[in-house]
Amino acid sequence: MTEDGKSLLNGFLALRRLLRAPSETEHTRAAGRPKGDAMNEHIVKSYEEELALLDKKIAQMGGLAEHILGQAFDALERRDPRLAEQVVKSDRHIDELERDIEEQVISMIARRQPLADDLRHVMAALRITGDLERIGDLAKNIAKRALAIADESHPKPLMTGLRHMVELALSQLKEVLDAYAARDAERALSVWRSDESIDSMYNSLFRELLTYMMEDPRSIGLSTHLLFGAKNIERVGDHTTNIAETIHFFVRGVMISDDRPKGDDTSSTLFPAS
Repeated sequence: MTEDGKSLLNGFLALRRLLRAPSETEHTRAAGRPKGDAMNEHIVKSYEEELALLDKKIAQMGGLAEHILGQAFDALERRDPRLAEQVVKSDRHIDELERDIEEQVISMIARRQPLADDLRHVMAALRITGDLERIGDLAKNIAKRALAIADESHPKPLMTGLRHMVELALSQLKEVLDAYAARDAERALSVWRSDESIDSMYNSLFRELLTYMMEDPRSIGLSTHLLFGAKNIERVGDHTTNIAETIHFFVRGVMISDDRPKGDDTSSTLFPAS
């Protein structure tokens, strides 16, 4: 066997031992040690510290996603290419945090073999991380739109509509992250129910932009970029709703049974209403 083959085999055997080994918490329970046993207390404390670190990373990632989303819209509104480039670069930090959290979750599942509430906790963290990473990507997309139209003037009414949309999206994102930190299912459910508000704003802005393009064909390029920017903000609302659903399942152990509220009807809109 070649050296590369031996290294691959050794790595596989080590991984198999890790995956098959009983979790530390499970091992201490099976051993039936007294409740006050020092080793048991140490293992439980270590596990709780890992969960706390996971929550800390989620909070850091969520705060960064909020920050760059706000910056991306500021770059679009102020026609600031430097700020837009900064947002594009900042998205890499969110990607790094996502990889870090994924590695920690995989390690915890392999070593701790969590069950019930603990398993929902680590899986919720993994799902929320994916949604936050997508929100970072959407902020980066808005920043790229800002770079594309940095030299063009923006119609103030349209920018006002976009401003209201992004403020609502940021408010909902902050609220859902607070709900995760507080383990508050009702708060998460309230965010979930409010997604239709962003959809309604998007519908209105969509029709305004169509009207604007029909009245002045020279504005088609600018309006198209703004339209995609508005769609990115609407998608942020969708990912925030995903996070709310995950929190509800994490806290209560059941999925939200109602149909998700949706108000985006632009897929069936051909022309603005006369």
